[in-house]
Amino acid sequence: MDSDKAISDDRMPSVEASEKPTLKTISRLSGLAVPTVSRALNDAPDIGAETKKLIRRIADEIGYVPNRAGVRLRTGRTNVISLVLSTEHDMMNHTARLISAIAGGLQNTPYHLIVTPYFPSDDPMKPIRYIVDTGSADAIIMNQTQPTDPRVAFLMERGFPFATHGRTNWAEKHAYFDYDNTAFGAKAIMTLIDRGRRNILVIAPPMAQNYAQNIRDGATIAARGRDIRLTIADTVTSDDSSTLVKDGVEAILRADPTIDGIVCSSTSATMAAVAAMELCGRSVGTDTDVFAKEAIPFLRLFRPGILTVQEDVGQAGEFLARAAIRAVREPDLPPMQGLAAPRMQD
Repeated sequence: MDSDKAISDDRMPSVEASEKPTLKTISRLSGLAVPTVSRALNDAPDIGAETKKLIRRIADEIGYVPNRAGVRLRTGRTNVISLVLSTEHDMMNHTARLISAIAGGLQNTPYHLIVTPYFPSDDPMKPIRYIVDTGSADAIIMNQTQPTDPRVAFLMERGFPFATHGRTNWAEKHAYFDYDNTAFGAKAIMTLIDRGRRNILVIAPPMAQNYAQNIRDGATIAARGRDIRLTIADTVTSDDSSTLVKDGVEAILRADPTIDGIVCSSTSATMAAVAAMELCGRSVGTDTDVFAKEAIPFLRLFRPGILTVQEDVGQAGEFLARAAIRAVREPDLPPMQGLAAPRMQD
């Protein structure tokens, strides 16, 4: 427990406007020793929660900004977590929510978030190698994982801290948070079967991605031994543009008018699929059911008949922030791992 006693707010001295805030400034204002102030700002476990709260509030009020070069020289760390994301996501994707949640998870810690984008035409290894080789971050968070993801293999080989949004074949060896897409696929099929649907189309992400295979496997297992027809679309994916999804689903529905259930794994793909249905003269919840997952309750405002489950991206982001910090600070401990179950919307 911290042995220094912080002064109360009403006895706090002022800081001169011309004074550049330093650790010594915070020490003078708080009445705590400089080493205690430094440890508090670095979230040291031997400093009490109330002391940390006071120190951080003083730092915010006086505009204290750590000297990054100095921190790096003293500790070898940058106090930066890099979120590596592809630019191919569209506005209906949950990327913005994920960024916000991770940033929120880093609040009241010494860590800051930077977003490192890469283009679909780029080698996805490029930003990973750059961060590791330059030491421009202490840890990496990334998504769109593949079963044998080369980025994960590289980071594990280098011993560089990271956490993934999604699992890999080596999930037991690294930090991750994932949505149980196997359970999502199974729940979607069972729900549609219970509603009397017998010819179900699944619009999944690209099969190179781990969670697409999870959705496929869950749907296939749930359909096995039941008197239904299950089709995993191979001409369109949920990552395609809305126009491609609409045109692709319309072509599938016109080729097979007996399809009476559709499963979608993204909000934008669901809206495009519904548009395709309506072009074919169908309506949601009557002749065709649609089952989808979403990060923000929206789809039932678009069409009330859509069946939805929630994916809590906020929970994922906060967990990944903590998992990345632990991978940096306590590399010898087991990696943090989380798996969220599908939850039907009321």
